[in-house]
Amino acid sequence: MNDIYQSITDKIIAELEAGTVPWIRPWAGGDDPFPRNALSQRPYRGINTIVLGLEALCRGYTTHQWLTFRQALQLGGHIRKGERSSTIIYYELRQVEKADSKALAEGDDDEKRFLPLLKVFHVFNLDQVDGLPNEYRAAPDTGPAWEPSEIAERIIECSGAEIRHGGFRAFYSPPNDLIYLPLRSSFRDQASYYSTALHELCHWTGHGSRLGRKLGKRFGESAYAMEELIAEMGAAFLAAHCRLEVQVQHANYIASWLEVLKRDKRAVFTASAQAQKAADYLLEHAGLITPADAMPLAA
Repeated sequence: MNDIYQSITDKIIAELEAGTVPWIRPWAGGDDPFPRNALSQRPYRGINTIVLGLEALCRGYTTHQWLTFRQALQLGGHIRKGERSSTIIYYELRQVEKADSKALAEGDDDEKRFLPLLKVFHVFNLDQVDGLPNEYRAAPDTGPAWEPSEIAERIIECSGAEIRHGGFRAFYSPPNDLIYLPLRSSFRDQASYYSTALHELCHWTGHGSRLGRKLGKRFGESAYAMEELIAEMGAAFLAAHCRLEVQVQHANYIASWLEVLKRDKRAVFTASAQAQKAADYLLEHAGLITPADAMPLAA
C-alpha cells in the first residue's frame, strides 16, 4: 500500500514547515467549502477532507467536487491524459473470530469483534475530467461570504455549554467545565469570534461527561499539543459548515505539532478522527446532522 499513513503525513508536514495549516484554508470559500463526491454529493470526512482540500489548493483546482475513474466513465466523461489521481482512504469494519480478539485495539469492548480495515481509493477533481454533463462542470470559486453566521450561533446555543464573556483571554477550564471568551466587541470581526468560540467548544466536547477524550497514555507529554491540534481541526470542520474562514488560534503550537507528527506517522489520523467526533457531537446537538451522517462514507 506504499504506507499511505506516511505518505499523507509527509505532505502535511511539508505544508506545516512551509507555514501553511492545511486543515484551515484549503476548503474556505466558494458555494460549497467541503470536498465531496460529485456523483453521490456526499462530503468526504476526517483526513480525506484535509487531503482533498490540500490537493485542490496545491494544484489550483476551482472546485471541491471529486469522482473516481469509474464514476467519471459512468457520467460519460473521461480523465484527461496525464492527469494524476488523489488518494483517499476508507475504513471498513471487518468482523473477526473470537480467537483473533487479541488483535483488537487496546481499550475496545471485548464484546465487539470488529476491526477497521483500511481501503484506498483514487479520485479525480472535476477540473481533471472532460466530457461531463453541464451540471457537473466545475464552477469558479466565488470566495467566502463575510456575513453574520446563524449556523454558528445555533451550534453554540444548542451545545449547552456555559460561556462567560469578559476579560482578555479565550480558554476552556476543565475543572469548572466553563468556556471563557472576551466580549464580542473585542473581536475585529465575526469570523474571528466564531473561530475562537468553536475552538473552545471543541475542547469542551472532550470532557468526561461528553466524549471523554483521553490522550495522555499514548502521547504522554505531547498530549497537550495533540489536544490543541484536535481543537484547531474541529473548529475548522465546524467553521466550514458555517461558511466561515477560520484563523489559527494557536500558531505558536505549529512547532510542537510538527514534533508529534514526525515522531508518530498516525498522529494526524488520530487528531482528525477525534476532531471529526467533536464536530459531529456539536452538529448533532444543533440538529444539523443525524447520527447516520456521522458514519464512515466510501468514495
